[in-house]
Order: sequence, then C-alpha cells, then structure tokens
Amino acid sequence: MTVVVGYLPNQYGKAALAEAISEARLRGRRLVVVNATKGDALVDTHYASEQGIAELEAELSSLEEGHEVRQTLGPDIAEQILDVVREVDASLLVIGLRHRSAVGKILMGSTAQRLLLDCPCPVLGVKAT
Repeated sequence: MTVVVGYLPNQYGKAALAEAISEARLRGRRLVVVNATKGDALVDTHYASEQGIAELEAELSSLEEGHEVRQTLGPDIAEQILDVVREVDASLLVIGLRHRSAVGKILMGSTAQRLLLDCPCPVLGVKAT
C-alpha cells in the first residue's frame, strides 16, 4: 500500500507534502506525489516547474520505501488524484487545506470536498502554519 499526496507548489502543498513524508515513514509506505492540472491556462501556478520537480525529487530521495512524482493533466483535478489513489491502492491520501471564513467553511473548495467525500481510503487534511 501507498501514501498519496495531492501537491501544489505553494504553502498548502508543502505542508501536505511534509505530513505525507512523515506518514510514509511512520507507516513504512511508498509515497506517490500527484501534481495535477486542468491545463486550461497558459501558465498554471499550481503545476510544478521542471526545476520544482527536480527539487521535489531531491527532497524525496531519502525515503526508504521509495517514491514517485506524477504530473497529470485532465479536466477534473479531484478525479486525477482519485484515479492515482485507486491505481496504487493507497492506504492514505494527504491534502492541503487553506483557512476559510465562516461561510467558506460551509462551502469548502470543490476539489477538497470531492476528495474527502469520494476517496476510498482515509484522507488527512493539513493546514499550513
């Protein structure tokens, strides 16, 4: 089984990645990092650059159980992540969550909401500090 993390190259993605690394080490599991995009913008700031991926690979190189970084493209980011979760038979999905207002807490982001509701394994939501 595997730990999967939905990764964005920002403070929320980095917080999720740090927790996913800890969980992978604690559980003795392989880590799969998913950086997804819809591909609907010329420059998607949520899609890691080649340099960002190289830095990520270097950071993950010390994981004893191994790791994989996937960059996916498709119309639905939540579905891209869920496809990977199902494919690798993940034991845990880690996602970053941002602070929301009172109303925003009710109307959680659609990607995070879909992941929490549709994921076939436990989901750990991490806040950036």
